[in-house]
Amino acid sequence: MDSPTLTDDEAREDPSAWLPSAVPVSFLPAPPAPLSSNSSSNGKVREFAPAARAEHRSYAEPPPGALLAAYRRMVVGRRFDEQATALARQGRLAVHPSSLGQEACQVGAALALRATDWLFPTYRDCVALVSRDIDPVEALTLLRGDAHCGYDPVRHRTAPQCTPLATHTAHATGLAHAERLKGTDTVALALLGDGATSEGDFHEALNLAGVLRAPVVFLVQNNGYAISVPLSEQCAAPSLAYKGVGYGVRSEQVDGNDAAAVLAVLTTAVEDARAGGGPWLVEAHTYRMAPHTSADDPSRYRTAEETERWRARDPIARLESALVERGLLTDADVRAVAAEAARYAAGVRERLAADPELDPLGLLDHVFGAPTPQLAAQRDALRVEGEGC
Repeated sequence: MDSPTLTDDEAREDPSAWLPSAVPVSFLPAPPAPLSSNSSSNGKVREFAPAARAEHRSYAEPPPGALLAAYRRMVVGRRFDEQATALARQGRLAVHPSSLGQEACQVGAALALRATDWLFPTYRDCVALVSRDIDPVEALTLLRGDAHCGYDPVRHRTAPQCTPLATHTAHATGLAHAERLKGTDTVALALLGDGATSEGDFHEALNLAGVLRAPVVFLVQNNGYAISVPLSEQCAAPSLAYKGVGYGVRSEQVDGNDAAAVLAVLTTAVEDARAGGGPWLVEAHTYRMAPHTSADDPSRYRTAEETERWRARDPIARLESALVERGLLTDADVRAVAAEAARYAAGVRERLAADPELDPLGLLDHVFGAPTPQLAAQRDALRVEGEGC
């Protein structure tokens, strides 16, 4: 985009500059199907008019190296996600919220950040975690029930996965503002789903971010459903991205199954926030191909036909096809990446096959910086109970 950073005066003179594109930004070819269908069981999932696809702002497409890196991480991430789903069925994980179909969003978020930036993930964002080079077993620790967080947040500049909807958005805003006060150029990026935009925490975070002009980016992975509730029963706006405008937050919407577009928009948003342009809200239109979690039955609220239409817009297949057509990816490359993904998943499977050795007292670690008397008493009681077993 030309000169993306806006001043407060410019925004007041032309508020339309804060508005998202009329339709989601998209680069890669896709079947001529709407980004959302209206064929859910209640008939209330809105769709976009394909004729308007050219009406979005221009962004520089990522270089070939970035697209190849995204492809590799998306393939490895999907195989990891499939393995985690299988482990949940085997009882090795308590539950697994799959991100099948949302790989472009998760990998794009990870690759748009520098190592010094912070990521604020949710429970569905394990692919983003491993794309940030977090150990896959550590990424699954929360879902295994071993600890609240299996990785070192400070080392990886990645907050613990957030299960309560939207509470982490305020944390991301606060950290981003604090880093700016410290004189760093750190940016925070918060991942969230469409359901989280109905929570008060989300609106409070956007309002605070807009007032402070905090260097934070909010990426809404709009997969069409808040568990079983379709988007149309949550919000009447033409796009969730419009929610940012009322808080003075620059907004955009993107085809969340187009890895090139996601990476282009997020890179622009992150670097604009870093340069002092203030916060961004980006809505990625995508689709959750799998159940809400391994305990969900999506056939109760959506049709198989709807899912199949989205399967034709698979983010990995779209990127692979484009890379092959451009001569950037060969059949041998595809096989090599698939083999790497298989080895990665096998390693996760092998490591999670062993029962963990846990200290029950560890449940009380990291609750307070200095343990309170009440916490110390609980620790003593737990220790005595353990000695009696």
